[in-house]
Amino acid sequence: MIDRFLAAEELFASRVAYTFRTYPRQITAVIAAVLMSAGGGAFAVASLGPDAAKIPVKQVLETVTPLAVSTQTEALDAFSFTLFRSETTRSSDTAEALLGRLGVSDPAASAYIRGNAEARSALLSRPGRTVTAEVTHEDRLKKLSARWIPDGDGFKRLVVESAGVGFIMRSEADTLTAGTRLASGVVRTSLFAATDDANIPDAVASQLADVFAGDVDFRQLRKGDRFAVVYETFEADGQSMRSGRILAAEFESGGNIHQALWFQEPGRKGGYFRPNGDSLRHAFLSSPVEFSRISSGFAMRMHPILNTWRQHNGIDFAAPSGTAVRAVGDGVVEFAGQQSGYGNIIIVKHRNDLSTVYAHLSRMDVKVGQSVAQSQFIGAVGSTGWATGPHLHFEYRVNGEYTDPAVIAKQDGDMTPIAAASRPAFEKLAVASRTELAAAFSVVQASAD
Repeated sequence: MIDRFLAAEELFASRVAYTFRTYPRQITAVIAAVLMSAGGGAFAVASLGPDAAKIPVKQVLETVTPLAVSTQTEALDAFSFTLFRSETTRSSDTAEALLGRLGVSDPAASAYIRGNAEARSALLSRPGRTVTAEVTHEDRLKKLSARWIPDGDGFKRLVVESAGVGFIMRSEADTLTAGTRLASGVVRTSLFAATDDANIPDAVASQLADVFAGDVDFRQLRKGDRFAVVYETFEADGQSMRSGRILAAEFESGGNIHQALWFQEPGRKGGYFRPNGDSLRHAFLSSPVEFSRISSGFAMRMHPILNTWRQHNGIDFAAPSGTAVRAVGDGVVEFAGQQSGYGNIIIVKHRNDLSTVYAHLSRMDVKVGQSVAQSQFIGAVGSTGWATGPHLHFEYRVNGEYTDPAVIAKQDGDMTPIAAASRPAFEKLAVASRTELAAAFSVVQASAD
């Protein structure tokens, strides 16, 4: 090993040659004078010298003395680096499993996490939490940070850090940083598959379907339909923790372009509008369950339990048990309890003698007489009553009569126009939104080319 080092030293000690071209000094002086005299505008410099290929080449030899072998060895011994890795916690995590995915091989760190009640509670059996580790080149843990959003505003941060001998831990509360993200995608099979491909959160995809529910039939999309969205993000230490409201969106389907932007006038409830100022608010949401599929529609069918051919008086939304159910419109809870084959059922009374029904619930979070707002969560999907599996049975009733939800869902809501005093602010926002959406679509175009 030493022999190879000495041989390398002799090589570096040899004389190293390099070349350069020398330009006549008078040419350099003329170019400098032209640049110094240029007070602005455009100018050109004519060729004032010979062809660069014909300029004489000079060779300069210099002696390079390398560092001593011992000095280089000491530098290598002192060299170190830090690796940064991020992971998401899983329900099955042990201390060793979590640290292993982060590239940490440190028995002392694993023992500390197992032995510290607060660290164990924050990191183990808590799926979905973002964890970042700083790891030495020897795979030892320098620092581990976990972040999550508790009930309420802000986020929690737990830090486990090396203290030379052993580890120390601290727990902190901090505020989320608001930002925006542009995203776009192309439909190949379904809207939700396209949003998955574009790394758009499920909550944003559901909002997109709600915003354009009256303009686009999302059950009959065409291959090549495309969309772009600008939406809020909330970050902790530079990492996205959750998404917020869609601020602007565009959907192109079958050659038709639909646009929407969020706008809130002072003293009024915000909503989505077309660029010309028309409101997109509908009296009812298109679905009481976010990000779900229809498993049975408003039509004649074979009853899965009674095994008879009969009218299905609502829509069934397939979703896992525990999935949140939301009120599709503003109203008052008329009933919350159990009813025969419906199992746990909530009935919400709306205006114009119209009611909505939410059945087979695993949980009911509202009481009779309670006012609810559109999009408010009122319960959870279940399989109570006559249900062969977890799903939500949803109905519209007008004066007690069953009504096709596809007809009701298209009813307009608050169509109050934008006030004249707010119009300049809206126009300015509309111009900015179109620019952002165009930028998002350019990404789709680039990826397609």
